[in-house]
Amino acid sequence: MTPSVASPGERFARANGIDLCYESFGDPKAPAVVLIMGLGAQMISWDTAFCQDLAGKGLHVIRFDNRDIGRSTRFDTAGIPNVMAMMGMAAIGRSLTVPYTLADMAADSIGLIDVLKLKQVHMVGASMGGAIAQEVA
Repeated sequence: MTPSVASPGERFARANGIDLCYESFGDPKAPAVVLIMGLGAQMISWDTAFCQDLAGKGLHVIRFDNRDIGRSTRFDTAGIPNVMAMMGMAAIGRSLTVPYTLADMAADSIGLIDVLKLKQVHMVGASMGGAIAQEVA
């Protein structure tokens, strides 16, 4: 469940049927860069000083919590995935049942971009966030 009150600097956007917690830095009219974090990492893994430095270089920086992490919508009923077991199953060609996919997470990113009315963005992803950015592309 998404908290109803944001901490200072946090906002919530309803995108792709879920609530995404995000923060932005810099001039909203500047070129936008969306930072997508990897598996199990909150948006704050994009260091605030790094975000402020990018904003100081003339960018509008947006970092956000992916679904199921931080203060974005959680899927608690899906349980905690055993990533190693899933990788093993995939390696031997077994099909996987998952509550959502990278395509769903890419749709979340696109939904956030749409809610923020960003016409064009640069996307930067760390680890799984890079895979999500590639899926968006």
